[in-house]
Amino acid sequence: MLFIIVLVFFLIIGKSLLIPLFLGGFFAILFTPLSNLMEKVKFPRALSSFVSLLLMTMLVGGLISFIIANVATFTKDFDDVSGKFGQYAEQVDTWTKNNLQTDYEIRKKVNTEYLKNILVENSSSISDFALKTVGSLSGIVLIPVFMFFFLLYRDHLTKMMIMIYRDRDPVLVKMRITSLTKVIQHYIVGVGKVMVILAILYIIAYSILGIKHAIFFAVLGAVLNIIPYVGPFIGILLPVLYSFLTKDSLFYPVAVLVSYQIIQMLEGNFLTPKIVGGNVNLNAFITFIGLLIGGTIWGVAGMVLVIPTMAILREIFDLSEETKPFAFLMGEEKSNETEKPTKKDENSE
Repeated sequence: MLFIIVLVFFLIIGKSLLIPLFLGGFFAILFTPLSNLMEKVKFPRALSSFVSLLLMTMLVGGLISFIIANVATFTKDFDDVSGKFGQYAEQVDTWTKNNLQTDYEIRKKVNTEYLKNILVENSSSISDFALKTVGSLSGIVLIPVFMFFFLLYRDHLTKMMIMIYRDRDPVLVKMRITSLTKVIQHYIVGVGKVMVILAILYIIAYSILGIKHAIFFAVLGAVLNIIPYVGPFIGILLPVLYSFLTKDSLFYPVAVLVSYQIIQMLEGNFLTPKIVGGNVNLNAFITFIGLLIGGTIWGVAGMVLVIPTMAILREIFDLSEETKPFAFLMGEEKSNETEKPTKKDENSE
């Protein structure tokens, strides 16, 4: 218990440093194959690490710029929100008067200007999402720095792990580290492929319905899908509210919700199992607990980082006999393995 308390305290106090450290590590794992490929054609390691860093910065920076640029136009679309609220309130009053013989006068009680100000302020706060994810402005600078050094000293880190587990076969430890790296790479790449496919499907659905900013809502929904359970809910909330406030019929928010649910069913039953598969091999209970703990300690960043981090911990626990029970606790049950009674057990019966 004392260890857990100290660990949680350390994670909270060191949030501004640890979040960029973890993100830099995962980006380094993702771009390690590219660095290895460049080094095979005689690129110096420092140059290959820098090229990988430059590519990562361009991809992430482009995505963040796209989100911020689209959020900046939201306030223009909320000019007639006051009129929309008044229209809906009047419709509710008409229905209650006709069916319940009571006029609640909701149209007079709704403070439309106050509601409009809330929407404008909250829409502008979405642009701070990336900054809150990495913890602080310094985190944005530290992530590429950590990524560069992880790529530059990756062999050094492998040798350190071999020294830590010096009581085991060095070849076996190196194989497990390589296997773990590939698992994380496959997980991140698989999640990226699912995000691209989801974005395309969302764009098609929202464009058919005539929803403005269809590309933005599609990309944002696909990116949020990386957060299990919570991300899909946030991803559908924004386009449904937006279509509710900017369209003249309730058909549009309902259609957005239905199309989103159909795509989510496709993702959950086909895309993720086929593309991502069981690479992380974590059971649902541990995943849910990890999301709660990660979100409580590190917020959005914790919810994003907790799944691959727990996958790494499970593999590390599996290296030692003393910690194997923890690896078993975090892993998924293998339903195809059934315990068969031995001859000794049969004779004892």
